[in-house]
Amino acid sequence: MNLPLHREIPAAVLDASVALAQSSEQWDRDIVRQVNDYIQIPAKSPGFDKDWAQHGFIETVMRNAAAWVEAQKVEGLKLEVVRLPGRTPVLFFEIAATRTDATQTVLMYGHLDKQPEFTGWRNDLGPWTPKYENGKLYGRGGADDGYAVYASIAAVQALKAQQVAHPRIVGLIETCEESGSYDLLPYVDALRPRLGDVGLVICLDSGAGNYDQLWLTSSLRGMASGTLKVEILTEGVHSGDASGLVPSSFRIMRHVLDRLEDSKTGRLLPQAFHCEIPVERAAQARATAAILGDEVYKRFPWAHHDCGGSTAFALPTTTEPVQALINRTWTPTLSVTGAEGFPALQDAGNVLRPYTAFKLSLRLPPLVDAPQAVQQLKALLEDNAPYQAKVTFEASSAATGWNAPTTAAWFGQALDEASQAYFGAPCGFIGQGGTIPLMNMLSLGFPTSQMMVCGVLGPRSNAHGPNEFLHVPYAKKLTAAVAQVIARMP
Repeated sequence: MNLPLHREIPAAVLDASVALAQSSEQWDRDIVRQVNDYIQIPAKSPGFDKDWAQHGFIETVMRNAAAWVEAQKVEGLKLEVVRLPGRTPVLFFEIAATRTDATQTVLMYGHLDKQPEFTGWRNDLGPWTPKYENGKLYGRGGADDGYAVYASIAAVQALKAQQVAHPRIVGLIETCEESGSYDLLPYVDALRPRLGDVGLVICLDSGAGNYDQLWLTSSLRGMASGTLKVEILTEGVHSGDASGLVPSSFRIMRHVLDRLEDSKTGRLLPQAFHCEIPVERAAQARATAAILGDEVYKRFPWAHHDCGGSTAFALPTTTEPVQALINRTWTPTLSVTGAEGFPALQDAGNVLRPYTAFKLSLRLPPLVDAPQAVQQLKALLEDNAPYQAKVTFEASSAATGWNAPTTAAWFGQALDEASQAYFGAPCGFIGQGGTIPLMNMLSLGFPTSQMMVCGVLGPRSNAHGPNEFLHVPYAKKLTAAVAQVIARMP
């Protein structure tokens, strides 16, 4: 779609109160409804839905987002759904600059694919049944991060409404992020001539330490995932007949994992999976710990039980706030996120199972090379298998993490001004434990770009888990803050 260009808009200062009022009105009138409709569509990422193309859910959310963007009739906007054979589609839009002195481009990023349903949702909630309650929009994918394309365009509209001149803006909305963004790099390569000289990246797929100020993500962990399978028999046998002679595949699995992780502490044993924490990040962790305190760990839904008349809660690995922040951002960590080879409890007879398979998710520090870690992980797990069992590790994804570039003076000032204007508090800096593969790609391709990586995933928002929610009051302020930062771009 091509919209006519008008004369150059004169430069102006964004009025924060007007921008917030417009953002809030647009969220209340339109965007909440758009995200509500988006939540109802089970557009699971291709890593969780191998028949995504036949099911058509990804196509539906892409088509709906594209139609909405076109309906906004943003001056100077061109939009295209780009498709490469055999890959998930991306939405690409361009908005012409209204400043003659603007030589660089702003890149806005988000994604429309989702994590699977998961269990444990509140009785009145569900992954595909949105519910708006006390400013929170519950449902899968709304906060992570189906809202991003709508908020991005709304931020541009806030600039246009006040005739604030802006640089050229492009948008890249993918549909493979939750699978590791393996489709994204071919699109970045194909679109590179159209991206231009990117000076500022705005990624709305991250988190917030609280809902009281603007938060900039300073680092992201990488990830290596795959399936570890231990086979000892070709079929199940009576445990009374075979146990004690045939080793349990589960025990062999435990033995193999002991090579990787100290089960008492959770520390990953290979030193190659660790890295030094930059001095600046350690200082930011201390500052953030002073702001958040014990909320760093108390925000999670800990299990609890009765203990002699009082309630005992499960404990974190540490209650020291600084170390807690480091553990979830700069420390490698293993999680088992799925299992196969086990019957349901009600179906579990006295049978020695032929195999055990675990889905492993290894979060890596930002400076560790993920493809190299996968190779080391495979060798570590497969070599010299106990009892000559058949042990295989099949990698499914690898994404290197990201450490933010040095903050330019204008960018730091713009962030702080925006946080003060919309939240009444300074901008906070926080590392995130999740992975956004695009950020490392863009940092390599545009090493001088400033990176505004932020989002609405604050305390208890629970992305990927049950009862995920989008904090709408925070999203309104974030939308206006994005507009203000764009306005300040030199």
